[in-house]
Order: sequence, then C-alpha cells, then structure tokens
Amino acid sequence: MTIAFCEHGLNRDDHARANPARLAELRLSPLARLLAMEGLNPVLGSDNALTWGDASGLTEVSEVVFLGLDGEAPLFAPIPAAGDTRPAYEQRPAWDALSLLPPRDLAIYGGARSLVDWHARHRFCANCGGPTQIAKGGWQRNCDACGAQHFPRTDPVAIMLVEHEGDLLLGRGTRFPERRYSALAGFIEPGESVEQGVAREVLEEVGVVVSDVGYIASQPWPFPSQLMLGCHGTAQGRELTIDETEIADARWFTRAEVATAMDAQVPGEDKSFLPPPPTAIAWHLLNWWLERG
Repeated sequence: MTIAFCEHGLNRDDHARANPARLAELRLSPLARLLAMEGLNPVLGSDNALTWGDASGLTEVSEVVFLGLDGEAPLFAPIPAAGDTRPAYEQRPAWDALSLLPPRDLAIYGGARSLVDWHARHRFCANCGGPTQIAKGGWQRNCDACGAQHFPRTDPVAIMLVEHEGDLLLGRGTRFPERRYSALAGFIEPGESVEQGVAREVLEEVGVVVSDVGYIASQPWPFPSQLMLGCHGTAQGRELTIDETEIADARWFTRAEVATAMDAQVPGEDKSFLPPPPTAIAWHLLNWWLERG
C-alpha cells in the first residue's frame, strides 16, 4: 500500500550531513533550492505543488536544514521563529494543504515540517538550559555549555484495528467531527513493546482485552512528529467500557458497513459512519482490512 508522507524519494546523504565543508558547498550550489514556507505551512503554487526558491534565497535566512538531494539538487527548508504542537485538526491551513499536495510533495513537506518544527521548539538544552546550536545539517543540535547532543524526536503511536467475529471496533475521539470514526490509537510508553502498547490502549480506552496483535504498516505523521504503527488485533469479547475522557463513542461495525463507508460513490448520509481521510494511515488500514477479506 502507498501511504501518505512516505514516498519522498530523496537521498538524505548522511555523509554530507556530517561534513560541514560539503554542506557549505551544497548550500552555495546553483542547483540548491529552498522550500517556501509561511511558518510551518507550505506555500503552494498554481498546480498545488510545493514552491521552491533558488539558491539566492539561502543567503536571506539564518538557519536552514538540509533535507537531502533531489537528483543533484540540494533541498533545504527554513527554521521558523516558533513551532506548533497543536493537533492537525486545529491547524487548518496545513490540514487543507494535505489534501492538495501531490504524494511526493506531501512526503517532502511532512519530513521538512517535522524537522523544522523540532528545531523551533528545541533552541535550549533540556539538560542545562543553555542555548543549542544547529549541527549535522539540521539533524542534530548541540549544547556548547554542557556538551549534550540532541536529536530530532519521533514518538511511536500504535493505531489498531480490533476485530471480533468479522466485525470491526472503531472509535470517535472527543474532538472528531460528527459521525467520523477511526481506528483506536495511543502512544507507546517507555518499557513496553508495540504489542503491549496496543493491548493496554484498547483496554484503557474501551475495556476490551486484545490478543494476537500483528503489525500491518507504518506512517510518519508530522503533527508534530509521530510514527504511526498500524496493527491488527483480535478482541476476546464485545462488551465496551468507554473512557469518555478520550473517546466520545465506540462501536462495532460490520464488514458491509465499513465497505459502504469507504465507498467514495456512496453519499455521506447513506453511510453508517464517515471514515478517516485518505492522508491518514487509518484509511489505509480500513482498506487493507476490506481487501484481506
């Protein structure tokens, strides 16, 4: 399956990242391009693709990150003045762009956004509080005061399809749009495996015991920087005890109901629920489940 944010196709060139002289050459290259952004939002062209400035734009920004090589062209992105940890649905301009960008541009933007957002929010050392400096082309920050090295973080999140006798358990978050249901999800905690995280989250959110957890696929999610780990598990029962602090509702859906919801030709009012958007891995997990039969 082809999942959004995954197909950037860039050569991230770790050897260049670690070589300040090589990075300086790439930044001065006439082929260099700078991603046009307004804060953390992409600037789209008339074709709804990303907009790139030429090498001259690199002299006008103080901090940039090296995204990688697109063929021979070095790609860079500017670090904004401030980051943004709000969930995607609260960031309307960025969310609107997700549905317009071509798949490859979407993947490039997702990686760039996660990286520059991290820099904007980590200008000071978590160890001693001293200012940090960009290093390794933007894939590291160093503290001159205590010598600590800091690296862009990625937070693992389990997102899971829970099945029982051919039906699928889906939930609606407290801030979801009306009738929108999706796979349950939650952060993997320190000291637990993905399988343990899936079982714990499902038990906490809906009171269902899950076994036989298996991995399906993953997706980087740049709001601000998660790695979504798509899984499937088997429920040991159907009775639900919903944690209303996180879940507005949870229901079992038949295969026919899921198929109708995922059918783009069926009007929304004729569906039992509205599925997640195709940019989310949850949409791909539902499609995988239907195709698996």
